[in-house]
Amino acid sequence: MLEYKFDTQLLIEGTGLDEDKINDYITRNIKGDCLLAVGDDELIKIHYHTNEPWQVLEYCASLGDIHDIVVENMERQSAGLDG
Repeated sequence: MLEYKFDTQLLIEGTGLDEDKINDYITRNIKGDCLLAVGDDELIKIHYHTNEPWQVLEYCASLGDIHDIVVENMERQSAGLDG
């Protein structure tokens, strides 16, 4: 069994985005691992393993327009099922 079940990925499009602040907020406030928050002040790619993907989506939506959202169940994937 995985500690964090959902692989959560998305793009945030906006203005004045700060990948370091986003990284710090997610790390401090949403339990998970394998965080990747990279981009520039207008577009940030997020990748995070968590059990609460809705919290990641809610926070990121507060920063700008979110799109290309993928939430995959890694337990199902490890069992050979669709994620």
